[in-house]
Amino acid sequence: MTRKPLKIKKILIANRGEIALRIIWACRELGIKTAAIYSEPDKDALHVRFADEEVCVGPAKSSESYLNIPNIISAAEITGADAIHPGYGFLAENPDFAEICEQCDIRFIGPSAQLILQMGDKQQARKIMKEAGVPVTPGSEDIVGSLDIARKVARKIGYPVILKAVAGGGGKGMRIINSENELLDAFESAQSEAKSSFGEGSLYIEKYLRNPRHIEFQILGDTHGNTIHLGERECSIQRRYQKLIEESPSPALSPRLRKRIAEMALRGAQAVGYHSAGTIEFLLDQDNNFYFNEMNTRIQVEHTVTEMLLRIDLLKEQIKIAAGEPLSFSQSNLQLRGSSIEARIYAEDPETMNPSPGIITAFNIPKGPGVRVDTAAHEGCWISPYYDPLIAKIVVYGNNRQEAIQRLKRALESLIIEGIKTNIPLHLKVINDPAFIRGETHTHFLDKFLPGHTNRLLA
Repeated sequence: MTRKPLKIKKILIANRGEIALRIIWACRELGIKTAAIYSEPDKDALHVRFADEEVCVGPAKSSESYLNIPNIISAAEITGADAIHPGYGFLAENPDFAEICEQCDIRFIGPSAQLILQMGDKQQARKIMKEAGVPVTPGSEDIVGSLDIARKVARKIGYPVILKAVAGGGGKGMRIINSENELLDAFESAQSEAKSSFGEGSLYIEKYLRNPRHIEFQILGDTHGNTIHLGERECSIQRRYQKLIEESPSPALSPRLRKRIAEMALRGAQAVGYHSAGTIEFLLDQDNNFYFNEMNTRIQVEHTVTEMLLRIDLLKEQIKIAAGEPLSFSQSNLQLRGSSIEARIYAEDPETMNPSPGIITAFNIPKGPGVRVDTAAHEGCWISPYYDPLIAKIVVYGNNRQEAIQRLKRALESLIIEGIKTNIPLHLKVINDPAFIRGETHTHFLDKFLPGHTNRLLA
């Protein structure tokens, strides 16, 4: 039977690096043409080479290229693209960009601008989830507009507390406060950092959970009212609130607890009428209490873990949803079998975590059973200082967690990247650690490997 062609004919990829390549591969399998955008330093990048068309959108600075909305919209119009895929990062969760796409009659591959706006406002997202019956961390009901209000809220919920930027992300505008004496300086510096990073200095307060696990559920929703989850990913291995190692399933969840959290994730997604690929993130404390943390209204870096585990192409599903098609499968079709783990390889000093840009002089990617490598790097390529230093994602699958860890170890040991520093040594330390092997991780797990570079944001 011949498959009916998708309504989308050409997609402009508003991104770079491995995620841009990943979108290109999905589009090729769907029979969709692609157009790449690039900044001047990226003119020889692989995503430019493999796209059907390419348009330069500006110089190296992100604000003048990959974040330059007028230039990106112009690129879509020049190439005749009828849809834009933002990938992750850059403009992926920018409601203004999504709205402009809609106004220009260009399909934005993601949820609606209104939904992005709702979930991007952390305080509003908390309210929506709370009204839907999803557990949220105890905290302020509204924006904390003054130091006096912050004091009252903190006294009510008890120290330690954490200040968060309403429009925040990536740890910006966040401060952990252990006592009232720390509150004044923390409040002022968090406001200042939030305003500088996001143009919005509003804050809210939550109870701070010590050493929680970070558990997220992958969600898919279509425009026909179908919403499903694709299991969880544990993302507790983090530095500076950025994920480093992700795995599925989480070693912390029993079947019963997994079912409970999955039900809450679906309830949250359905409460906002979510359509596209997204994640609902939770914090799990040491007593197995779980709380909504945030919703990401985009494809995640670590979507590959779920793809390896379930043999599902999330990018193709996301594109088909944007084209108005129903989901290709139902909840009952999905079963978690085996274990998958991802290690993010960065161009950075493994001790200081400082970026290490430069030219890769030797590059060999690991191969063998159960190993996948997503990368846009190659021998002779330049790792730019202008953008995120992610070089590659090493993703493995095993029949069980023990086999997956051994495959990841083999893959990391056979991964050769010369000419720049990478965090490969750090990954090997982590996966050889007895606590990691036992599955006893939390969001501050890396502290013992990185003295002086704690995840804890002090006032």
